[in-house]
Amino acid sequence: MEKGIEFKNITKEYDVGEHKLTALNDVSFKINEGEFVVILGPSGAGKSTILNLLGGMEYATSGSLTVNGKNIVGMGDNELTEYRAENVGFVFQFYNLIPTLTAIENIALTKDIVKNPMDASEVIDMVGLSEHAQQFPTQLSGGEQQRVSIARAVAKNPTMLLCDEPTGALDSETGIVVLSMLQEMNRKNGKTVIIVTHNAVLAEAADRVIRIKNGKIREIIENDSPKAVSEVNW
Repeated sequence: MEKGIEFKNITKEYDVGEHKLTALNDVSFKINEGEFVVILGPSGAGKSTILNLLGGMEYATSGSLTVNGKNIVGMGDNELTEYRAENVGFVFQFYNLIPTLTAIENIALTKDIVKNPMDASEVIDMVGLSEHAQQFPTQLSGGEQQRVSIARAVAKNPTMLLCDEPTGALDSETGIVVLSMLQEMNRKNGKTVIIVTHNAVLAEAADRVIRIKNGKIREIIENDSPKAVSEVNW
């Protein structure tokens, strides 16, 4: 089975009243398995639509979207549910933690939806929050909550992490910590990490940079010598 991701002539349209809004217009690109990828573009460019399609949250209007040899365009709801459970870990800008559960309980939720989850205690240790395992989200800083969010995504043991502006609600110093953690997950665990952002500086740390504007791919750059996040001049 061929590994990796391929968008081929993907178009995504939304019905807005009597009109159609084209969010993605004949988009094609590839992402290799295990890459650290940054998708750059202004608001409304189509970045989040790419993540939503890749995460099986929306349907493409036309084209093919192949993940590890399977075309997910045209999958039924049950197939997409299974696809998301096995392949996708989401990291959002606003952590989406359950406030009535502790940090480790938020992470352990994954055992109910996937076949081969990682141990919650192991994962919370990976993100450096073992001492906060029994604290509730309101008792954690924004950066700590985002680290729990990353741990929850990683605990699913997915093939890829999809990150939508993961540092958008954080100060720059905390954001660097979170981005470094995502890069470490990529380098040490081999997870494909795809980050949607408007912060062009992060491109220096990416294996592949995809620039999008007005629903079309403007440029794709492969970086032979990506920097560590901590080395980037923020």
